[in-house]
Amino acid sequence: MKILKWGGAVLGLLAIVSVGGVVYVKQHPLAVVKLINNWRDPVGPNHPVVWQQGPETPPAGKRPPNIVLILADDLGYNDITLNGGGVAGGVVPTPNINSIAADGVDLTQGYAGNATCAPSRAAIMTGRYATRFGFEFTPTHPVFEKMIGEFQYGSRKGIYFPEREKDNIPVADMGIPRGEVTIGKLLQAQGYHTLMFGKWHLGEKPEMRPQAQGFDESLGFLFGASLYAPDGAPGIQQNKQDWDPIDKFLWAALPFAVSKDGGPRFTPDKYMTDYLGEQAVDAIKANRNRPFFMYLAFNAPHTPLQATQEDYDALPMIKDHEMRVYAAMIRALDRNVGRVLQALKDQGLDDNTLVIFTSDNGGAHYIGLPDINKPYRGWKATFFEGGIHVPYFMKWPAALPKAAKYGLPVAHVDIFATAAGAAGAAMPTDRVMDGVNLLPFLEGKQPGRPHETLFWRSGDYKVLLAGDWKLQVSERPKKNWLFNLKDDPTERKNLADADAAKVTELLGVLQGIDGQQHKPIWPALAEAPVAIDHPAHSPDSPDDEYIYWAN
Repeated sequence: MKILKWGGAVLGLLAIVSVGGVVYVKQHPLAVVKLINNWRDPVGPNHPVVWQQGPETPPAGKRPPNIVLILADDLGYNDITLNGGGVAGGVVPTPNINSIAADGVDLTQGYAGNATCAPSRAAIMTGRYATRFGFEFTPTHPVFEKMIGEFQYGSRKGIYFPEREKDNIPVADMGIPRGEVTIGKLLQAQGYHTLMFGKWHLGEKPEMRPQAQGFDESLGFLFGASLYAPDGAPGIQQNKQDWDPIDKFLWAALPFAVSKDGGPRFTPDKYMTDYLGEQAVDAIKANRNRPFFMYLAFNAPHTPLQATQEDYDALPMIKDHEMRVYAAMIRALDRNVGRVLQALKDQGLDDNTLVIFTSDNGGAHYIGLPDINKPYRGWKATFFEGGIHVPYFMKWPAALPKAAKYGLPVAHVDIFATAAGAAGAAMPTDRVMDGVNLLPFLEGKQPGRPHETLFWRSGDYKVLLAGDWKLQVSERPKKNWLFNLKDDPTERKNLADADAAKVTELLGVLQGIDGQQHKPIWPALAEAPVAIDHPAHSPDSPDDEYIYWAN
């Protein structure tokens, strides 16, 4: 495995200068980004990971439950077989992910904190709308922003805002402010040993990293994505989408590396999903005799599309290469969820562990695969149901019913309060908390709706869910969508023109909540069009419904 050392990086920079630096930078900006990152933080060879060992024996008496939060990345609602669907027509079983719902509660109207990854994760971490503290957009390198804003997406072009550059901040500073109380800090103060795995994407500078945000130990990467294996490695099948600017950026700029507790980066010794799953199992063993909180943030199945040859070979019935690689990634994700669940059983922890599984947002249009969010319309980077209606399961055999369904709207912001309730921790009282403890609702002890309203915002695109009504307000295009989700859960019939009074009523509520939110800490430098009803590489139609997503 080729590792870029400090010396190699310096030689590379000198080579750029020697062949005409300005020309090279203009032609290969992403290669330069990667080179500079590896120069600043070189990637070393693999080495064993040692987890802090808990007590030799379990504590006497009743102990608080362990809490394991498993977060998939860009998992489509229809990527698992729980509801009779599944990727590639259901040929990839997902028994381990499904088992969390089967052994606990399926929150059938579960909503993501946002339609893109980082703001959604910020909402999970804090129990608050990320817009309440200015984390409105995904932390993104300005080179990437310019690519997105200047790209031609079929018949529609992105929008780049150079006048906003003066208000931008370094990408390393884009994260959760230290003044926020994270779920890690909350549980750490409650005596939990706290562990974070995988994708962070909530700030790169030291005061925003996992160790400063409430995690005793971490193993993963700070960026918004990672390679699953070196590009072109033997035993790996992969698919590159040259028509997608996001894919181009990821392949060019991403390393294959992790860091333990903020230390030097090094290469995993196996495919990333398997590596994170294996290390999570080891950490469970190390902490079996003390209460722990594990935040296991897999990067699967986010692009770039890479799968092991073994998983790829297990799916010969899928003829399309791209679909087969993606499906193999789902297979690996499910296998490693199973490893974690089995480790809890093997250590005698299963009964007293609250396991939460969800996805940060819906499946992405830019992977080019249809039906991943079926039956819902829309994708990641839209507030249509396909972008924010996500798999959301909780199991805790000692406290929650088995094979139950809960059908009222709940959201990612509720994870914080639910974990606090399970751990017996007090909620912060010095700030607005948007989440609620779901345990009394799931146990059947508390009637009524957990939420009267839910709210989302990304720039000028804002959404309100109030009871069964959902109002979407967009500036580009200038349009309102009004849906009654009770009668029309897949958002097929826009009632905005037919029921102007309801639009006015809900718009007033939306504006009231919107006015409580914080100004974005950094601006959206670009907006990109997203067609609601077809993947990114499919031809546009004049009749397409679309939104412009700000970032």
